[in-house]
Amino acid sequence: MAASPDSTPPRGGGRIPSVLRGILYMIVATAAFMTMQTGIRHMTGELHPFVVGFFRTFLGLLWLTPWIVRIGPAAWRSARPLIHIFRGTINTVSMLCTFVALSITPLAEVTALSFTAPLFATLGAILFLGERVRLRRWLAIGVGFLGALLILRPGFAEVGLGPILMVVASALWAMALLIIKLQSRTDSAVTIALYMGVVMSPLALAAAIPYWTWPDPGQFLMLAGIAALGTVGQLALNQSFREADATVVLPFDYLKLIWATALGFLAFGEVPDAWTWIGGTVIFASTVYIAWREAKAKRNAKTRLGANTGQDGRSTTR
Repeated sequence: MAASPDSTPPRGGGRIPSVLRGILYMIVATAAFMTMQTGIRHMTGELHPFVVGFFRTFLGLLWLTPWIVRIGPAAWRSARPLIHIFRGTINTVSMLCTFVALSITPLAEVTALSFTAPLFATLGAILFLGERVRLRRWLAIGVGFLGALLILRPGFAEVGLGPILMVVASALWAMALLIIKLQSRTDSAVTIALYMGVVMSPLALAAAIPYWTWPDPGQFLMLAGIAALGTVGQLALNQSFREADATVVLPFDYLKLIWATALGFLAFGEVPDAWTWIGGTVIFASTVYIAWREAKAKRNAKTRLGANTGQDGRSTTR
């Protein structure tokens, strides 16, 4: 899900180590995304979620302009330009599902269910990328989805449209995560965010036209703030995965549930039930374990490769 952390010691005493930078970027991303989602939940009470979705993508692209101008033509340079179209399409559907879910579902519940995305991503890597996993990771995947069932409690509580849409959005976002995993190896965080805005804006506009309402000045300022937070969050998330391994930064993603609980209570008087906390924690713990197992498997593979290289006489070190 991320590039390996920079193992080179920092040059100069004032330089922040790569691992710490990755953690800080992830903390910034979680705070920005949850503040953005609080604004979205508020705005979807005044405008249709699809209209809010369009302004989030279009204005987000405008907020990205200073970085694009500073980088110049290199911002458009991508090793896999066509894959951005596919990623942008599934991102658009995922975003619209999320916005509708936010309009009708408590903020903390939406956040807890969003933690299923890495579980879906692991399944996608197994099915489409041919990654091999052993029993313990399969068990972790099962435990994670059990956590989702604890939140939804089908058969014991009515499962509303919002939670269902959030699970669908998480599955689609998982596909985007797999693509980001590939893109972040060759493309900058700005390039990934730039193509996302270019592809998503017209698609979101097409979805919004049947429900179109022009925002008033106050609403437009709120939408601009939402877009700015989304842009900051996306850039910080992309850069976090470039600075440090997923096993280092992923645990800090749990802050989203804490932010969501606090902001949901302050802004809307929402108090998540115990099942949301229990299920969200179970899901999140399983995703962290899966990321740790993936990282351990990679380290073991590198160790075996190094040992084999030394044995066949091609190693130049003594």
